[in-house]
Amino acid sequence: MTDPHALANPTEALSSARRGDWVPLRTLTVLRWLAIAGQIAALVVATRLLDLGIATGAASLAIGASVLVNLVATFTAPRTRRLTEREATLFLTFDILQLGFLLALTGGLNNPFAVLLLAPVTIAASVLDPRTTLVLGGLTLTVITAIGTWYLPLLTPEGPLQTPRLFLWGFWVALMIGVGFLGLYARSITAEMTAMGDALTATQLALGRAQRLSDLDGVVAAAAHELGTPLATIKLVSGEMIEELEGRPDLDDLLEDARLLRDQADRCRDILRAMGRAGRDTYLDRAPFEAVLREAAEPHLGRGKIVEILVPEGRQPDIPRRPEIVHGLRNLVQNAVDFAASRVEIRLDWTPERLSVRIRDDGPGFEPALLDRIGDPFMRGRPTHRPSTSGPELRRPGYEGMGLGLFIAKSLLERTGARLTFANDAAGGAVAVVAWPPAVLASSPRGEA
Repeated sequence: MTDPHALANPTEALSSARRGDWVPLRTLTVLRWLAIAGQIAALVVATRLLDLGIATGAASLAIGASVLVNLVATFTAPRTRRLTEREATLFLTFDILQLGFLLALTGGLNNPFAVLLLAPVTIAASVLDPRTTLVLGGLTLTVITAIGTWYLPLLTPEGPLQTPRLFLWGFWVALMIGVGFLGLYARSITAEMTAMGDALTATQLALGRAQRLSDLDGVVAAAAHELGTPLATIKLVSGEMIEELEGRPDLDDLLEDARLLRDQADRCRDILRAMGRAGRDTYLDRAPFEAVLREAAEPHLGRGKIVEILVPEGRQPDIPRRPEIVHGLRNLVQNAVDFAASRVEIRLDWTPERLSVRIRDDGPGFEPALLDRIGDPFMRGRPTHRPSTSGPELRRPGYEGMGLGLFIAKSLLERTGARLTFANDAAGGAVAVVAWPPAVLASSPRGEA
């Protein structure tokens, strides 16, 4: 239901952003400095306080390699540098191999710090491409398996420190499951946050565009008012020139020019008068309920579907002409028209307890399994095609497949205090109901964010 004119380009740009380009080099180097500090502290405590026998020379070389990589990155790249997908992959690959080598020198899976191997995979799942994450996950699983088989035991004064074999197998299985679970969990959360962020940005773009158009109406009205005086002066002067030139046959050319000037001044006056009326009408802070709805539905009234607006008898309440209300209702009407077979019914209703708009189409309706998720960003709540009575199934005309329209409508309307419900009508087709408590609209200032 996305408005292709208002949203196609911004959301395409947001969707095409590469997540690997999000990783600041400074973030990874700071995390590595923390890891280096922890590794040095663990090595000192193990050898000095716990009197464990560790190959300190080889372990120091592993830590020194990490220090060298960090120093090279710090002094050869600017602090604001963002890594490409390939560069971030190389950094995380080094971290996995360095930590794996260090664990192999200090007891393998007997070392409880083996759990830190989950960190690089979690980072990769959050910021890198899924295939890259799978490669790094596979590398981590290989390293976990390798250090469970080949490692230097930790030596205590009483002899080698050995964990019961059953416990080692359990730890190995737990790490294997942890790699998959944490990677999938981080990926899912980050993907949802990204989609929500992109959708909210698109919502702000839509709202900003509606606000600019509304502000432009006010500018038009003001311009029409201000230009009225100079045009009246031009008309007065040109009229006097015509009176003086009508008795001078030798100045017929100037007479025609003066008449043309007067006619054009009249034309400008008529145009500005019409623009001023339109600007004042569309810039009203409040308007009758039906007028606001018709303004929202107007762009979709001539698209080959019957759009019927049903209004009960009686005096209509006035509601704010806020961009959120107009644009939100417009998206709901667009969604209904897009999927309707031939007819859309919009019913207004108002009582002392609530004001509501019910929009129903005679299309295929919402997918029942997705009814409770309608309004989520990038979620398609309808089939992308609908049946045709005269031929094979046809794709929805103009459908962009972004899944943002209902999210934007829901977000904008809820900002005005509305509650939205979506359902399938018993007679077929989809139903969207927007309802406000009258007190909310009575006290709602125009343009409130």
